[in-house]
Amino acid sequence: MTDFQTIEYEVSSGVATVTLNRPDVHNAFDDRVVPEMTEALKAAGGDAGVRCVVLTGAGASFSAGADLNWMQRMVDADEEANKADALDMAGLLRALNFLPKPTIARINGSAFGGGVGLIACCDIAVAAEGAKFGLTEVKLGLVPAVISPYVIDAIGQRQARRLFQSGEVLDAEAAKAIGLIHSVVSADGLDDAVRRQCSLIGEAGPQAVAAAKALVFAVQGGRNEDGQKQIDQATAALIARLRVSEEGQEGLMAFLEKRSPTWR
Repeated sequence: MTDFQTIEYEVSSGVATVTLNRPDVHNAFDDRVVPEMTEALKAAGGDAGVRCVVLTGAGASFSAGADLNWMQRMVDADEEANKADALDMAGLLRALNFLPKPTIARINGSAFGGGVGLIACCDIAVAAEGAKFGLTEVKLGLVPAVISPYVIDAIGQRQARRLFQSGEVLDAEAAKAIGLIHSVVSADGLDDAVRRQCSLIGEAGPQAVAAAKALVFAVQGGRNEDGQKQIDQATAALIARLRVSEEGQEGLMAFLEKRSPTWR
């Protein structure tokens, strides 16, 4: 197993825990986090001793989305480089969504952008009280393109149409009401709630659990990992085009410079 720099990976009693470990930047993504998380998830998926996977964050946040330094580099990158970057993120989300093991999001704090995408890819999502959730990309002149298939699966088209366009930030109870998360517990009760879900999974036949997950995909439109790759090409191309557009460049620079964009 790789000596990871940005995440922690451990397996104990049949539970693989993947922890985003950049608390100083609220577990934001960059081009080191994405391949490390992808590798850890694939390791968990191929480990016969792993019955379920828990995804969480270190410190006070689950994940703030894209790292500022990474965003700065993307401002200066051309459309092809932005597309390649988006496809890497798409690969991570695909690996998580179609992982042949049950996945549980242990949401210890707030999640934005790609962090919300990770939650939407998990089979079970348990959040601590006080966590906030936002799809705020439009405020930067962008859209939640690569995460959109999974978020729409989780919350439905009607809620996605509202939140993708408004960029509204939700509290945990509101996120539960629209289906993004399944339960809200106290911060002190978060570990017990996650352990209960792992215990329930442990009581079920592992082959039946894997088949049950595949059944949902088969019945609900028949989307699979190969089909998702085709969708990812389109969403990656969209976000790349928006990042290098005049509006996208203005939105990203305004955010990085801590000022209002011109359209405001």
